[in-house]
Parts: sequence; structure tokens; C-alpha cells
Amino acid sequence: MFQQLPSAEICQRARMSRDARFDGLFFTGVFSTGIYCRPICPAAAPKEENVRYFASAQAAAAAGLRPCLRCRPESAPGSSPWRGTATTLFRAMALIDAGALNATDDETYQPAQTQAQAMESLAERVGVGSRYLRKLFGEQLGMSPKAYGDYRRLLLAKALLHQTSLPITDVAFAAGFGSVRRFNEVFRERLSLTPSAIRADSKVKDSGICLQLSFRPPYDFMRLRAFFMARAIPGAEWFFNDAGEPCYGRTLMVAGDAGWFEACLLAGKNALAVSIFPGGRVSALSQWLAEIKRVLDIDANLSLIHEHIQGHMPEGVVLNTMTLPGAGSFFEAACRAVLGQQVSLVQATRLLGLLTAETTPEVELGGRRCRVFPTAEQVASATLESLKMPGSRKNALRDMAALFSRDPVPDDATLLAVKGIGPWTVSYARMRGLSDPDVLLVGDLVVKQKLTAMGWAKVPDRLKSDVSPWGSYLTLALWHTEI
Repeated sequence: MFQQLPSAEICQRARMSRDARFDGLFFTGVFSTGIYCRPICPAAAPKEENVRYFASAQAAAAAGLRPCLRCRPESAPGSSPWRGTATTLFRAMALIDAGALNATDDETYQPAQTQAQAMESLAERVGVGSRYLRKLFGEQLGMSPKAYGDYRRLLLAKALLHQTSLPITDVAFAAGFGSVRRFNEVFRERLSLTPSAIRADSKVKDSGICLQLSFRPPYDFMRLRAFFMARAIPGAEWFFNDAGEPCYGRTLMVAGDAGWFEACLLAGKNALAVSIFPGGRVSALSQWLAEIKRVLDIDANLSLIHEHIQGHMPEGVVLNTMTLPGAGSFFEAACRAVLGQQVSLVQATRLLGLLTAETTPEVELGGRRCRVFPTAEQVASATLESLKMPGSRKNALRDMAALFSRDPVPDDATLLAVKGIGPWTVSYARMRGLSDPDVLLVGDLVVKQKLTAMGWAKVPDRLKSDVSPWGSYLTLALWHTEI
């Protein structure tokens, strides 16, 4: 299922009214100036005869257009809900977004692999041949996977130049370019600008990495923050910044390194200011951004999702739809599920904090004293003596951790083979740990009660099919809707 371009009439109305709900869902190509813009661009609206609409920034670039320097298309929200359909193209795009074709692998900025090797590895990960994958990209995006990767790196680099004071060399490698020479070449070819010219236009003086990540209304950051707060791991998650302002921050393990991010709502904007400490390894920034966006579900098109799942509800039921809160990892979500078996949310959260305190020390990361959720190896070898719960559940937790230590993304059947791990645990872990958008937890007690009240209890499979690919959003909505 490929993201559909809205009709020309809808696009025109959206850009003329600067409707933020359409931000990132299409881009306006202005052929009289050779640029492309977001629907919310503050510049004077061009005449309709001079524009053409594109479903993606990459498609606009393939038509020879440059990104607008005023609305900065690289800051537009993405369209991750469509990626949940698990199509080959979108899985490949998501992997490229997270750095699968990047040319560096560590802080020394040495080439990690050749482009040919990277392409073969990418194709293998999505289960097709590299030739077929190139064909898919050409047919759907009008560019090769390499060109798509170059353009994604270009947009990230442009955002870093505008929004941070990182040295230009660091920007090149943080964005995933293999050399400063290649970095400069791509800028000249695609933007007819140099990185230095863009940096000269930046007014940012602070050190560190702080990026503006846009979202579409009705994204509700404070509601998402409240969800995280009710389930917080002491020391690993926090909810106020140093100035005492509401935020959501947490530690993560990304690309083998511990670091953290902190997100605050920007007043008067549909955007978050996200500070990132990527564990001292700036070349992993693409992976960090992919994880942060997953945890915050910031690319969700909640209006579209709500309209779809609400359309299958009985008359009188109005869903309280929200974005999908991601856990720090698949393993963390699985631990949350095991510790939440047959206990209250408060008790499950307390057990989670005790597990973290027993298995991991406090560390200093980027000037912050904090904890990082334990690795599977740490939990597998722990006594778990601080956890007041049945011995069988402790054994299930350790056995599951041993499995994750061998395979960080085990399949459902392998997880279900662990004694004490059932379908609810696996489904919850997929929903929050992998941010699978299509998990309707029909085995959940609250969901069962709500489905019974609506008359759906006897036909859950039909409902699953009807609300696909957004079953996870219905699960969350049912948890938070009075029926």
C-alpha cells in the first residue's frame, strides 16, 4: 500500500490555507522558481499553473527541484503508518532512513562497507534480490536506492547545518556520508549550494545536537508524556528538563551505545525540540533519529488512523484515539509484558524499576546521571532477588532474556516456546517494542470487556481485518475510551 497523493483540488486548498494536517503528506513543486515546499510554507503562494504536487520529497527532487530554504522540507513529518503495512519498498526505505546504506560505522569515520555490499545486505534484509529492489525504487520513487539514501543523508545534513553548531565535518559523517568530498559533491549537485553557505545562514550558537521534529495535528505530546509517566523507569526516564519545563526524556541503547534524548513541545509550533546525546558516536545519528521517531510515534497521521478505525465502531461509540507509545526496545517491552502479568499497572511499574536498579548501575551520559534499561545478558544472569513475584515468573523472565541474548528479534513461535510466555505477552511486546501498528490485543482483559460491550466479542478476527493496518491504535483507543 503506497501513500496516495491527495487530489489536486485538496492539495490546492491545503497549501492555500497552510493546513498543518497535510504537512509531509504532499509537497508543492514550484517550477517557476525550481523549488519544492511544504503545504505550510510561509512564502507567498505561487499560482496554480506554476505548481505540481508530489507524494514525497524524493519525487520532487527526482523532478529536478530543490528544497525551499524557508519552509525546509527536511523538517516535515514522515508517513510511518503506511510503513506498518510491511511492504518491501517501505521496509527498505525505513532501513535506509536508519542508516542501512550509510558509509561510516564508527567515530573514526572509516568506510564500513562498499555501496555494493551495503545494497546486497539491504536486499537480503527485506527478502528480495538487489536487482528487484532497484526496480521497485525506480518504479515507485523514480530513483535508485543509492539516490534515495543520498537524498535522505542530504536532508539530514541540511537540518544539522540549520539547527546545530556541529562542525561541518561532523555533520558530514553524522548524516552518513563516507567523505567530506562526497558530502560537498551531493550538496552542489542537488542544491546548487555549499554546506558552508547553509551554515552561514544558521543562527544557532549552542553546542550539542538539538533538532526540531515536526508532527501533524492532532498529535498530543502531553498525552503521550502522561502515558510514559504512568509507566516510567526511575533514572531511565524523566519528565522535566533542567529549566523545569515539561518534557519526555529517556536513555536508549542504539547501535550498541548508551545515550539519551529529551523532547519538549515547542510553543506555537507543531513540533518538538529534541536534544540528543548519541553516546559519543555521532555517526549513529540516523539510527538514533529513527528510534526516537519510533518511540514518540511522531510521524503518525492520527486523523487518517482515527477516521479508519472509528468507521468500524457502533453508533454512539466515539474512540479516544492516541499515538502509539514505543518502548525502548523489543526486549524492554517483553520485560514490561512479563512483569505486568496478573498485577496492577502500579505494581508492574514498580517491578520494572526494581529490575533496572538490581541489574544496572547509575552512569553518567552527556552530563546526566541516569540508568539504562538492562541488556538481555544482564537479566539472564541476574538473581532477581529484589522482585517479589512467583519463582515461575522469574524463570520465565530469565529464560526469555537468554533467548533475546541469542537473537534480539526472535519470532513469535520462538518466544511462545518459552515456558510462561503466552500470546498476550508476545503481542504486547510487538506492539510497543517493535511499534507494530497492527496488533489488536483481543486477549487483553480490558479490550475483551470493551469488545463485548460493543458486540464484537464473537467476531474479533473480522474486526482485526476491518481495522487493519492499525489494530494497535484501536487497542490503545479501547484502553482509553469509556463504553
